[in-house]
Amino acid sequence: MGEFNYEKEFNSWKWDIPKNYNIGYDVCDKHAQGKKKDKMALYWENFDGKTKKFTFGEISSLSNQFGNVLKKLGFKKGDRFLIRLPNIPEFQISFLGGVKIGSVPIPSSVMFRSHEVEYRINDSSAKAVITTPKYAKEVHEIKKNCPTLKNIIIVGDTEKDEVSYNNLMKNTSASLKLEQTKNDDMAFFCYTSGTTGNPKGAVHMHRWVPGNDPSVLFWQNAKENDIIAHTGDLNWIYPLGNGFLYVWRWGITTLVHEGRFDPEHWFKLIEKYKVTNLASVPTAYRMFLTVKDANKKYDLSSLRHCISAGEPLNPKVISEWKRLFNLDILDGIGMTEVMVYVSNMRDMKIKLGSCGKPQPGHICTLLDDNGNPVPTGESGVLAVKQTDPGLFKEYWNKPDKTKECFKNGWFLSGDVLYQAEEGYFWFSGRNDDLIKASGYRISPFEVESAIISHPDVLECAVVASPDETRGTIIKAYVVLHDGKKASDKLVKDIQEHTKMVAAPYKYPREIEFVYELPKTQSGKIKRKNLRELEKERKLGGKNL
Repeated sequence: MGEFNYEKEFNSWKWDIPKNYNIGYDVCDKHAQGKKKDKMALYWENFDGKTKKFTFGEISSLSNQFGNVLKKLGFKKGDRFLIRLPNIPEFQISFLGGVKIGSVPIPSSVMFRSHEVEYRINDSSAKAVITTPKYAKEVHEIKKNCPTLKNIIIVGDTEKDEVSYNNLMKNTSASLKLEQTKNDDMAFFCYTSGTTGNPKGAVHMHRWVPGNDPSVLFWQNAKENDIIAHTGDLNWIYPLGNGFLYVWRWGITTLVHEGRFDPEHWFKLIEKYKVTNLASVPTAYRMFLTVKDANKKYDLSSLRHCISAGEPLNPKVISEWKRLFNLDILDGIGMTEVMVYVSNMRDMKIKLGSCGKPQPGHICTLLDDNGNPVPTGESGVLAVKQTDPGLFKEYWNKPDKTKECFKNGWFLSGDVLYQAEEGYFWFSGRNDDLIKASGYRISPFEVESAIISHPDVLECAVVASPDETRGTIIKAYVVLHDGKKASDKLVKDIQEHTKMVAAPYKYPREIEFVYELPKTQSGKIKRKNLRELEKERKLGGKNL
């Protein structure tokens, strides 16, 4: 790959996605039938050090078998099943086996409680769940409430009312008739939690994978001989794409780890497997930076490229990573409905704190509440052309919710950004997270970045808090490197520091020290929980 010229690539990009297209064939079978049959597709290791590895040929055969297993269980094109698996190889095998026959896998977190599992099964009319003995309990608790649920497939030892994955696979053919899916056929969905109401199933089509080629080529900068690792769980859409499907389309090897995230453990994995390309989230990068002398303790010489998404990455983290490892972290912004389309890209000048520019192929703009473009420098909602091949199709069985987010041929993401000099985009916040205080519209991210640059602060979350005199003030929940340092003096010190780094009106009038922040499984801070906590504390749930 030669040097990447942004303007040239952006202006010359053309989509070439075949009308007949199947994810399973594209990311797996085409390699198994060609020169990459014996190339390693997957290195797997769990927290206890157990390892497995699979070639593209082996993954192709195993996923063919699982496709046949689903057919034996009565699955047809369009039928849904829930994947409730940790990061084990059966995740990839079952996902690919499903899409190969035109069935629809629904990745879901193993952390979900029984009522959350019940909602997803009933909302999607799922016919089966594939899980492990450890995570089967919640499924059994709600099975009687789920009329469409016919089979609980267990990877491991089974009990009554369960079917064994191993037994199903044992005598099943590895020769599978591929469903002739179209590129706009439903492939899978991922549930996304909004700020109100039940989760929504964001339906993605088969063309989602090639529709995200710019992400792999220009943001992730993936190359044929890379070893790519994502620190997240595959049931979340960012690792599902950038740690599995997108890169396998290009025949690139991945490393998947099962177990809790531990920064020292991950440094050892990078060293052991000679990982070249790391994908992660801001929370994990901040934790990596707490490991003392990591740049001296571990041989990370193989690592050449790092990306981040999920939440905006604070400038301090990017600077410190560069200082220690001489590597940039390329930040990007995306969501379940539309993956990372705006990002920093290889060979591009990085402006600390900016989420970069729209990737080639993706037409993005900033719109006001009425769907009109906003002038440069003004905040607007990030919008993506409705015809974009990587964009989700709809919210499953929620036509009103689908209609709300499409306007004048654009998908409105709900992320508020502004565009500054040289076309770079800057994140302000989610529509719901923006704080209106002292007559200003304030981005929580900007305030958080200022607070995090204080040497005692590990991470923080900033929210609007009701105030009798001012209406609304800025409140910061702060996690310290050393919790014992919490004091009134440190509160004042952080406030003064914030005034120096950011505009004085952006400083937090209240600071509360906490040991941890509420987060989603994918590492996003749940500011909504903190906002509601503030309302409850100060208003007893009433509005001012």
